[in-house]
Amino acid sequence: MVTRIQIAKKDIIKYFDNHPKRVFDKAEVSGIYEENRPYWRLAKSMSVEKFIDFLVKNNKLKIVKFKFPVRAITKYAWGEVSLYQILGNLRPKCYLTHYTAMYFHELTEQIPKVIYVNVEQTPKPKSKFQLEQSRIDIAFKRPARISSNITEYGGYKIHLLNGMFTGNAGVIEMPNPEGETVRVTDVERTLIDITVRPEYAGGVFEVLKAFKNAHKKVSVNRLAAMLRKINYTYPYHQAIGFYMDKAGVYSSSQIELLRKFDVSFDFYLAHQIDSPHYSAKWRLYLPEGLQ
Repeated sequence: MVTRIQIAKKDIIKYFDNHPKRVFDKAEVSGIYEENRPYWRLAKSMSVEKFIDFLVKNNKLKIVKFKFPVRAITKYAWGEVSLYQILGNLRPKCYLTHYTAMYFHELTEQIPKVIYVNVEQTPKPKSKFQLEQSRIDIAFKRPARISSNITEYGGYKIHLLNGMFTGNAGVIEMPNPEGETVRVTDVERTLIDITVRPEYAGGVFEVLKAFKNAHKKVSVNRLAAMLRKINYTYPYHQAIGFYMDKAGVYSSSQIELLRKFDVSFDFYLAHQIDSPHYSAKWRLYLPEGLQ
């Protein structure tokens, strides 16, 4: 006996094939089901779970489960969809960042097996924290705070970050290697992010290479403006200025844009540096090999 959903199969496939999205959560699939159920004349006994099961078994719907330790996430992908596209829809307004963004912008020769997805926190009142040298010293002698919200899927380690609120500063849409459009940080925001968290970019030497590779792609004016907009408590502009200086490919006028920021404290290129060297020009402590 032919069931109603089998009769409607062609129309259901056409609907999803023509839908602008390719990645859904369960609520979205449920909404599509409820909205089109009368037109498809589906049996009253059919639940959304049975509808999904039918699409998985008979068509192009794929259930993708990410077992993050904080909370597991399930997505539903229609047709051939890359992992980048799925992860770019992991949470509302999330975007690809750090080492992943470096790869997209060709700032690294590596093909990272780690993917970073960022979901911004909600806005918080401006902290009354007063920066002091002793506080900087204590903070950077401790390990960097690294997210443990990590899972593995398809041979990749996926980090779901909960970054500070920036209003999605520097987030753009661009094609991924498969030609799909994804949300990712632009070159300027990427250079800022990997300076702040070199642990998410392969380390400080990879960050330096990224600055070298970015020199024909980056607008230093835009980078400086974005840095002022984000308004970090710590003076990351000193680290960015050092990377540009050390890269040896930026003009003196470009580097001077970073020199215009206030330089009132000694700072650190990374956390827990063993036997640090000191750059008097940038008031910056450096790992061995970068002096």
